[in-house]
Amino acid sequence: MDHRKLIELSRQAQTGAYVPYSGFKVGAALLTNTGRIYTGANIENASYGLTVCAERIAVFKAINDGEKEFDCIAITASRGWPYPCGACRQVLAEFSPHMKVIVSDENNSTREYLLTELLPQTFSLDI
Repeated sequence: MDHRKLIELSRQAQTGAYVPYSGFKVGAALLTNTGRIYTGANIENASYGLTVCAERIAVFKAINDGEKEFDCIAITASRGWPYPCGACRQVLAEFSPHMKVIVSDENNSTREYLLTELLPQTFSLDI
């Protein structure tokens, strides 16, 4: 799949963000190994610890549908570079530690990484 399509879907997902506190809209588009795409947007809460990131929403939707292997995730933001937080990196690594991560800033510039580059030492069943 063309990664530009994932970035476009991620941008579309941003419109569903609920961000009354930060104003920082994030979207994610997750491509599974079976070719399905799941999207998510960040949802904030007055109790910041209850905020859920776009990446985890996309992953949880996929898991709920029985998908457990991921090829790539595109993450976009309303400003800056939307690197996944540590919690999102660990959740992604639970299922696909070698997947590709594409981040795109508000100008549609992109950077690509392997998840193992962003989280070299994961918690896993092998510990």
